[in-house]
Amino acid sequence: YNFFTTWPMGMTATEFYSWIEFGGGQAFWDELATKFKVKPFVCGDTGTQSGGWFTKKIETLDDLKGLRMRMPGLGGEVIRRLGALPVVLSGGEIFQSLQSGAIDATEWIGPWNDQAFGFYQIAKYFYAPGFHEPNAALTLGINLDVWGSLKPAHQEYIRVACQAETQRVRTQYFYNNAIAFQTLIKKHGVEVNNFSPEIMDAVKKISADVLSELSQTSELAGRIYKSVQEHSALFNKWSLHADEGYMRMRRDG
Repeated sequence: YNFFTTWPMGMTATEFYSWIEFGGGQAFWDELATKFKVKPFVCGDTGTQSGGWFTKKIETLDDLKGLRMRMPGLGGEVIRRLGALPVVLSGGEIFQSLQSGAIDATEWIGPWNDQAFGFYQIAKYFYAPGFHEPNAALTLGINLDVWGSLKPAHQEYIRVACQAETQRVRTQYFYNNAIAFQTLIKKHGVEVNNFSPEIMDAVKKISADVLSELSQTSELAGRIYKSVQEHSALFNKWSLHADEGYMRMRRDG
C-alpha cells in the first residue's frame, strides 16, 4: 500500500495522480484492494511535505547518528539505515516529546499544519523539502459489495466527486503552506535549510534499496514497482522541460 500513498524519493502529487489516472496505477490499486474487499479512490493530496524540524543543524551524515526523530514508515527505515533512531508517535504526542527532549527532531506535514502544532517554538531548524513524502495521497475506500450495488451513474458521481476533492485539497495545501511558510520565517524566526548533497546522495541510494526490497515481497509488488520506476523515469524527462524548467526560468531569469 505504500505505493498508493507515498514513498521515499517517489512521485510528486501531479506525477502520482497522472500515474493513477492514466498510467495504470488505478488498476494496480484495484487489484491490491480487492483482496480486502475495498474499492479505492484518491480523494486529496497534501503535496510535497517538509523534511522536518530539528533542534540542531543537520549538515553531514554524522549529524544523523543517534538522532531521535519522529518519522514512521519507509522514511523511518531510510533514516534508520543512515544511523538515526526513528520514533513512531501520533500527532498529539509530538510537541510534548520535542519539549521534553524525548526526540530531537520530527516531521509532520508542511508549514500550514506544522505551524499550528507549534514545532517552531522548540525546533528552529526547518528542513525542506522532504525526501520521505514527496506527496501524500489521501484516500476514500468503499466496501466492494456496496460499490457493486450502486448504479453506474452513482459510481460515476463518486469518481467525479473524488477528482474534484483531490484538486481542492491539493490547491488548499499549496496555498496555505505558502502563507504559513512566510509567517514562520518573518514572525517566528525559523531558519530554513536544505539537506546537504552528502546526505541526499546517501538518501537516494538507501531509498532505492528499501524500495527494491519492498518490490520483492510479492509478485504484485514487483509489477507495481516496475510500473512506478518506468513512469518516474518518463515524468523526469518531461519535467525538466515543463514545470521544473519553467520554474527555474521564472526564478533565475
